[in-house]
Amino acid sequence: MTPISIEFFPPNTPVGSEKLKAVVQELAVLKPEFFSVTYGAGGATREKTLATVQDIAAAGFEAAPHLSCVGATHAGIAETLGTYRAQGIHRLVALRGDLPSGTAVAGEFRFAADLIRFIRETQGNDWHIEVAAYPEYHPEQRYARRDLQHFADKVKAGANSAITQFFFNPDAYFHFVDEVRALGVDVPIVPGIMPIQNYARVAQFAARDGIEIPRWVALKMEGYMDDAASIRAFGIEVVARLCERLIAGGAPGIHFYALNQSGLTLEICKRLGR
Repeated sequence: MTPISIEFFPPNTPVGSEKLKAVVQELAVLKPEFFSVTYGAGGATREKTLATVQDIAAAGFEAAPHLSCVGATHAGIAETLGTYRAQGIHRLVALRGDLPSGTAVAGEFRFAADLIRFIRETQGNDWHIEVAAYPEYHPEQRYARRDLQHFADKVKAGANSAITQFFFNPDAYFHFVDEVRALGVDVPIVPGIMPIQNYARVAQFAARDGIEIPRWVALKMEGYMDDAASIRAFGIEVVARLCERLIAGGAPGIHFYALNQSGLTLEICKRLGR
């Protein structure tokens, strides 16, 4: 059976934290390899990320905190890793991250590859390091070749595997994999999948990150207007078919961007026979 993993963001309130604990238990029936937890720009959610990771680990599941290096120092990253190590956590999603609004200082790391290199040089192979991949290329990158090389650099620095930005065009994923394999990259590249809970929100994310929503999907979604039931049903169909094609094409896993909800991920996985 194809492995899955699931991503959350750290809740902002105690009520949200309690709700997420319930969501984790609901999704545990899928036996995910791990639950990842995002990290705000410049470490804005550092304590909330840590608390969420601790809750997941305490419930008996593997947690993988995101760790962004922009604006960070070597000492600060080492301290954060020490905190996670004390919690028995050994999997990370290493990212460059975005500068907080109004910040011009990049810190002591320029790229995610620098962060990965620092971890390997100071802590050896103690960590399983995931990195980000962009099948439709990073929104800040003008040249596809340069983006592919940045990805290859992260793997060369010591990444174990990768998770992609979400997408709806499977050909973009397969083409990206072929391109980086030609550069000598051999780590697993797991497609990231966004269930469509709120189409307007997903479209906003896609526009921000340069992700193509197929025109036929967009037109059908917009045609449903406020018909939440039809949007949900069509969204499940689109995403389940996408997952089926990816799995048939040899994807080594599926990573769900669950947005702290369980229903759609459970339904899609049911369609996939889990």
